[in-house]
Amino acid sequence: MIDNFRNVWQEFQQNILEHIPKVLLALLTVIVFVFIASTAKKICIRFYKKAFKENYLNIEQTIASLFYALFIAAGILLALHILGLDKPFEKLLAGAGVIGIIAGFALKDIASNMFSGLLVDLQRPYKVGDWVEIDGKYGVVLAINWLTTKIKTVPGQEVFVPNQIIFNATFSNYSTWGKRRVILKSGVSYGDNLEHVRAVALDEVQKIKEYLPEEGIDFYFTDIGGSTYNFILRYWVKFESNDDFCRGMNDIIMRIKKRFEQENISIAYPVTTLDFAVKGGVNLFDKEIKVQK
Repeated sequence: MIDNFRNVWQEFQQNILEHIPKVLLALLTVIVFVFIASTAKKICIRFYKKAFKENYLNIEQTIASLFYALFIAAGILLALHILGLDKPFEKLLAGAGVIGIIAGFALKDIASNMFSGLLVDLQRPYKVGDWVEIDGKYGVVLAINWLTTKIKTVPGQEVFVPNQIIFNATFSNYSTWGKRRVILKSGVSYGDNLEHVRAVALDEVQKIKEYLPEEGIDFYFTDIGGSTYNFILRYWVKFESNDDFCRGMNDIIMRIKKRFEQENISIAYPVTTLDFAVKGGVNLFDKEIKVQK
């Protein structure tokens, strides 16, 4: 028994002596990779802040931490390889991979929204304070988060739109150019002078406070309706908020109504012709209508 114990002890000492260099080398490897990871983290933060001076998600720390974790993991894997423990660790990773696949299916929507949030922060299709329409929700952007974009709609509700919708469908940013186009459609009666109608409408648009004269005005008669000559009037107004657009539309409607009344121009309404056995109908004021009892 004593001889066996001596043999075991001698073998243990021999193994310790053989593995001490490997252990020291593994420790040195981990220390070097920790230093590299710290340096990479600092460089990543400095580069991101320089490249993207404004960001809403404050993701530079997250991205830098990911780089840090990757370098640390690489150092640990290399250290395990030096110690000859990489094979058992590979089996452990294989088991963890199966769990990761299951978790990936369960969390795919969350991951998709997070990645979309990152793209929004990098590409900047809109920013806080912009007026946008996303997934049919129109309002001003209050916050851009990892998973959702918060919008305050015109009626006053807070709406949280998942970020992945932004890249799966179309959306509109009304604040990009700082201006928005007002489009008014109406019609005048058959008896009105169309040149006069056009001149009056163009003159009234130029009196609107929000109107941008450098953009010009479009006026076109579009078709002959059942009782009207239909026209479309288009012009640009400054756009800082939705109120600017509403005032631009409100002012032209009020001005055109008042001016048309002054110029004896009729904003036409549907006309119904009554046929009293007279070809082409008859005006009710031309003849006395008799009703038989």
